[in-house]
Amino acid sequence: MSVQRNDISHTIALAGNPNAGKTTLFNQLTGARQHVGNYPGITVERKSGYLRVDDELIAVVDLPGTYSLTAYSAEELVARDFLVNERPAVVINIVDAANLERNLYLSVQLLELGAPLVIALNMIDVATSRGIKIDTEKLSEILGVPIIPIVARAGTGTDILMQAAIKVARNPPEWKPLTISYGDDLDGAIIELTRVIEEHEFLTDRYPAQFTAVKYLEQDEQILALGRDKNPDIARMLESVVENLAAHTHKTLDVYPEVIVADHRYGYLKSLLRGGIITHTAAPDRLYASDRIDKIATHRIGGPAIMLAVLYFLYQFTFSWSSMPVAWMGELFVWLGEMVDGAMADGPLKSLIISGVIDGVGGVLGFVPLIMFMFFGIALLEDSGYLARVAYMMDRIFRIFGLHGSSVMPFIVSGGIAGGCAVPGVMATRTLRSPKERMATLLTVPFMNCGAKIPVLALLIGAFFANHQALMMFGFTMLAWVVALVAAKFLRTTFLRGEPTPFVMELPPYRFPTTRGLLIHTWERTWQYIKKAGTVILAISILLWALMTYPHLPEEQQRYFAQQKASISQELSLLDPISKTDNHSLLAEELRRLDQEQSAQALRYSVAGRIGHGLESISSWAGFDWRTNIALLGGFVAKEVIVSTLGTAYSMGDTNPEAAASLSHRLTRSPSWNPVVAVAALIFIMFYAPCFVTVVCIARESSWRWAAFSMGFNTIFAFALAVAVYQLGMALGFG
Repeated sequence: MSVQRNDISHTIALAGNPNAGKTTLFNQLTGARQHVGNYPGITVERKSGYLRVDDELIAVVDLPGTYSLTAYSAEELVARDFLVNERPAVVINIVDAANLERNLYLSVQLLELGAPLVIALNMIDVATSRGIKIDTEKLSEILGVPIIPIVARAGTGTDILMQAAIKVARNPPEWKPLTISYGDDLDGAIIELTRVIEEHEFLTDRYPAQFTAVKYLEQDEQILALGRDKNPDIARMLESVVENLAAHTHKTLDVYPEVIVADHRYGYLKSLLRGGIITHTAAPDRLYASDRIDKIATHRIGGPAIMLAVLYFLYQFTFSWSSMPVAWMGELFVWLGEMVDGAMADGPLKSLIISGVIDGVGGVLGFVPLIMFMFFGIALLEDSGYLARVAYMMDRIFRIFGLHGSSVMPFIVSGGIAGGCAVPGVMATRTLRSPKERMATLLTVPFMNCGAKIPVLALLIGAFFANHQALMMFGFTMLAWVVALVAAKFLRTTFLRGEPTPFVMELPPYRFPTTRGLLIHTWERTWQYIKKAGTVILAISILLWALMTYPHLPEEQQRYFAQQKASISQELSLLDPISKTDNHSLLAEELRRLDQEQSAQALRYSVAGRIGHGLESISSWAGFDWRTNIALLGGFVAKEVIVSTLGTAYSMGDTNPEAAASLSHRLTRSPSWNPVVAVAALIFIMFYAPCFVTVVCIARESSWRWAAFSMGFNTIFAFALAVAVYQLGMALGFG
């Protein structure tokens, strides 16, 4: 849907806690009319969509899920920056009706910011089933904003919600901040800070003065940095006031101002809700459906067993349902190669299209059905609420290895359940408060099987272990977790020593995922994969094709092959074409052998071939030949490139160019490959240096020194594992 900025009547932002149903409401409102990208300069996902209400085009922006507007994480920073920089006409705050007090904590901060607000009281049906009755009219009157009960997954109340939001947008109120008391100690400091801020117009172009004052008390890193850039003298004055106050509160109350701020916000909410807003029609200790399920699903012994069974079923489902579409896609690209081969004359352009584009990018796109089924299964686990239980159960294990329970989600996001991405996984470590735990997590999340590694795993597992694909994928996923945790333990006992910090995780209720939500989530991730194959992977495939093509063989060698083939062709032409004899077969086979030898020598003579051969003396310890080395070098840029480069290398190498076949068949026919080599290659690919984008992200989140450490440590570690597997496997006769 092509939309011009001038066509948009109003912009509405959706804000809310994770698991409050914000994205479900977004999908319900916008459907397929969505655009997914990233916020400028960072990898936090930005979702926007459109809908029409009374002939007005409304832009809806789904802000990242966040618990507060204090910039502790990238998500909180993005949400706040969008609100203050873009100034949407109205903010719809999605609140979980069954957990009102916790969810309204964000609402209070939105009101302190002064944003025009409409509160969507989501999952009102769940609250009712739990015996919770909410007086929405009274709550609306106290907070001074419209409050609309809805059930986002069913679409109940969403029309009324949008009418209320449009009404606010058409008559935009002034951004008027809510003022609440933070106690005698802090209120005096806030008054003093606010006076200085207003007097010097310090950051008032972005934030209300009192909001800035409170953020200084909360030690908000972004606002402190902005203040120092804006006016260092005033910033020092404000920080001095906060330091004196912090010293006083720590001495008298043994707490710092940011804790007092949080306590008073919750105190404000408690007093508000106890004023007849919430009444219970059922016993407060009633065991809800989610709690009953969790007694089994998160049981100390049974829970992990169920988790492993769910994970195995996910892979069984993925491979069993995607095997035929993947085969069809492979045949499609083989057919395309044959069509181009028959339609074009021999030359560089034909080689580029067949070896660089069709065999390169086609090898990656061929796994789209498998990726789609994988993402569908992951979306099912996410939307149902089970993925949060996985994080909860893994906390007990993580603490053994010196990590924080909050490290679980970065691991999962990075591909702990295969299909994630290390970049948002690295970014997600911002939520960890302990620097050492954060660094250990940040350096080990690239060990997970991200979506870029899935095509490589699927290719080699499908080629050499076709009868046990789900079991092998499950095994390699478990191996990724084990290796990552062992590496984390090594880091936490050497470079990053320290005790793990406490962890508390709130589990969202179980929900039935909606078909619409599952399809949207699946398509979003699959489309990102397809776009990457059609842009980044295409560009790298063409570059690597050039490196594998140039320089050409010396003219004397080209003349030699041309003369030899011309001589054989002449002999063939002299034979009777009707009576096929053994001579026909022998000469045709000799002609194919010459083509094969010329292609192999040309590839060896190329820039990439020389590099691959140069590394073979080392890589042969792990069973990797020079063509595999070329692919692994390409994997430093992006792991998907490994498949496309193998496709290019083995279509230009010593295979029969006239016998079109899928890459998996080429590998199984190659004398350089066997099951042991495949396992060694998989282990190396899983654990060697992160892709270039992840390395840059690690550098931004820590330093280039740690980014270089990640590349070096991971690659040496991965190669040592690959060598051990190959040498042991060959010694035992599995090759």
